[in-house]
Amino acid sequence: MGYIVALTGGIGSGKSTVADAFSHLGIAIIDADIIARQVVEPNTPALNAIQAHFGDEIIHSDGTLNRRRLREHIFSQPAEKAWLNALLHPIIHQETQRQIADATSPYVLWVVPLLVENQLQKKADRVLVIDVSPETQIQRTMARDNVSRAHAEQILAAQVTREARLAVADDVIDNNGAPDAIASDVARLHEQYLTFAAQAVAQEKS
Repeated sequence: MGYIVALTGGIGSGKSTVADAFSHLGIAIIDADIIARQVVEPNTPALNAIQAHFGDEIIHSDGTLNRRRLREHIFSQPAEKAWLNALLHPIIHQETQRQIADATSPYVLWVVPLLVENQLQKKADRVLVIDVSPETQIQRTMARDNVSRAHAEQILAAQVTREARLAVADDVIDNNGAPDAIASDVARLHEQYLTFAAQAVAQEKS
């Protein structure tokens, strides 16, 4: 098992920007959101099970999952949401482990937006939190997703608090400024993580 750094942050915090910076340094990125999409691509066992359970209206005419319809369906039905999670979480976990095992970089960056919500922080060797003010999150979300302030605030309210995220952090990148300001933080942390990963390998061998 390689050395795992979990990266998390609220909506609009800049997780993708930071992950890209680590990627440019040759670090493998394991993105929970991408994996969650991959496991429900057309003709996958998971999508077939979802279609059988929820019906054909959950599938677009091109065979892809109608995510909006699915979200609407499970939003007010906890039992249906629980069924979906019970189906998908083990599959996502298995694919995550496979990608981590296949990674060849000295450590991997595991991008998990809902790390704290799903209490996954113990599965990582180190937790990196991208921290921004709630107002910055709202402004970025409005600009990026072309949504109203009220909608952005709603999304924010559904996530864990900034304080809860910072409470599990081993490292923090303040991303309230310009995107290019994070390069030095990433470079500094990269050197630290290389050291930690090498120490972990040495401990395993001793």
